[in-house]
Amino acid sequence: MGILATMARNIDSLIGPGVMLLYPLFASIKAIESPSTLDDQQWLTYWVLYSFIALFELTCNNILPWVPIWPYLKLVFGLWLVLPKFNGAAYIYDNFVRHYTKNIATLGISSSYPEHHKKVLQMMSFDARKGVETYIHRYGPDAFERVIRTAEKEARKH
Repeated sequence: MGILATMARNIDSLIGPGVMLLYPLFASIKAIESPSTLDDQQWLTYWVLYSFIALFELTCNNILPWVPIWPYLKLVFGLWLVLPKFNGAAYIYDNFVRHYTKNIATLGISSSYPEHHKKVLQMMSFDARKGVETYIHRYGPDAFERVIRTAEKEARKH
């Protein structure tokens, strides 16, 4: 009975690394190789949440020993995040993070641009956006409109 009791007390140490590190590592590698972006979202979100958990533990390392159920809560939360049945990380992204990332995508885009220019700028990386904004300031919005029309014509040809 002593072995079973010891295993039960240390289940978080026995299962935790596999649940929170090994399986997500394997699944992340598979996600990188797959053409779908849904699994990328799940695993990128997981690693962000895992980082927050690690930061929380580092910050509260003097308090957490006083919370005896913390390792078990972390294990259950980790299971919810990684198990394909739940896809907890994707759930958190869809219901909480996505709202804020949409707002971040529009940061730095001047409200003076027409709506169709804003849509084009939102699709660009930050560096590309800065280059386009410099181009617009130097040559005017009409020049940018000509570039967009030319790009659309080229896209239709191919």
